[in-house]
Amino acid sequence: MSTATVLVVNSGSSSIKYQLVDPVVGTAVASGIVERIGEDSATLKHTSGDTTVEREQPIGDHGEGLRAVLGLFEEVGPDLTSAGVVAVGHRVVHGGSVFSTPVLVDDDVVAQIDALSPLAPLHNPANVTGIRVARELLPDVPHVVVFDTAFFHGLPPASATYAIDRDVAREHGVRRYGFHGTSHHFVAHEAARVLDRHVEDLATIVLHLGNGASASAVLGGKAVDTSMGMTPLEGLVMGTRSGDLDPAVLIHLQRNAGMSVDDVDDLLNRRSGLKGLAGENDLRAIHQLVADGDEDARVALEVYAHRLKKYIGAYLAVLGRLDVLVFTAGVGENDDEVRAAACAGLEGLGIALDPERNAGRKKAPTIISADWSRTTVLVVPTNEELAIARQALEVTEGAGLSRDDADPAAVGHA
Repeated sequence: MSTATVLVVNSGSSSIKYQLVDPVVGTAVASGIVERIGEDSATLKHTSGDTTVEREQPIGDHGEGLRAVLGLFEEVGPDLTSAGVVAVGHRVVHGGSVFSTPVLVDDDVVAQIDALSPLAPLHNPANVTGIRVARELLPDVPHVVVFDTAFFHGLPPASATYAIDRDVAREHGVRRYGFHGTSHHFVAHEAARVLDRHVEDLATIVLHLGNGASASAVLGGKAVDTSMGMTPLEGLVMGTRSGDLDPAVLIHLQRNAGMSVDDVDDLLNRRSGLKGLAGENDLRAIHQLVADGDEDARVALEVYAHRLKKYIGAYLAVLGRLDVLVFTAGVGENDDEVRAAACAGLEGLGIALDPERNAGRKKAPTIISADWSRTTVLVVPTNEELAIARQALEVTEGAGLSRDDADPAAVGHA
């Protein structure tokens, strides 16, 4: 372990995920999660080295949750006082048009993130809660926010602009923002490193496939298009989200099915995607259903793969060429059937997999394309926590802050 670490915090509505990251070595020193905050019994899991502790206890709010986390660091390790924590890095989903880079947290930044909550009502309020609690409990360490939308802040107007009344769009912040940006940025650059190429020389498509899923077109290291839009609902078929949809469907359901705005919101975000089509949002369960002869599950997989192919083809056209196609995140790294289905029939576009290379889960960057494929196809495990830690370190160093500016005792015993 090097002399500087960053505590990365990802606060959800009822959870706190965290990692203590060594940004120089590129490893997680410790990690954990607090789930079901505010319910009768919460679960805590903390891993440090070879030791994992799991507990159930009441956790009333995020303040109690983070205090419990700090207590586990004291009890199980590593000791934060001696771990050299130089910053706390926070993931924030929506930076709107306000934030294009990671920034040091102050009261004004927190207020601006909170004001962006209408654009991400499921995410930003929870992110704000986590930031406020962490600043209260760790007051003598600089806090940095890293935004999911930042990588896509500079999208060309042709990609970012929706074709609606321009005054309405400007007044209400309606544009394509894009999400999973920390992952897309990390993976695009990691793919270039693996191939020993300069990212500035590459045309890359990244497919971030998890329960949430998104695609991006990256030219010369800069995003030129992405599938998620004003919210994380647009684009690919996801675990419970619909992805692309005729907007008139919403009007139809409200006019003719008696559905309210909240009903439609719940339908498209929680009861659609693979869940809506197959009754399951876990692809492992869906593969089993297909093996058992479930027709709905088979169609769900076909719809999922069809949408992936459409975006690959569209982004190849946007880029003008395709040097690298990258799969990442839970599904992209672990599901060889999805990778094969997404690339099947694309040989004419210069995309061909090697079945043996593609087989199985990939825990390290792996080339899975055939030798004769014009496009190199890779699986690159994403590491958003490492990306956040490195950006947080860059911000604190750029601001002239160092480990000496933190009070180690406060870090360990707030």
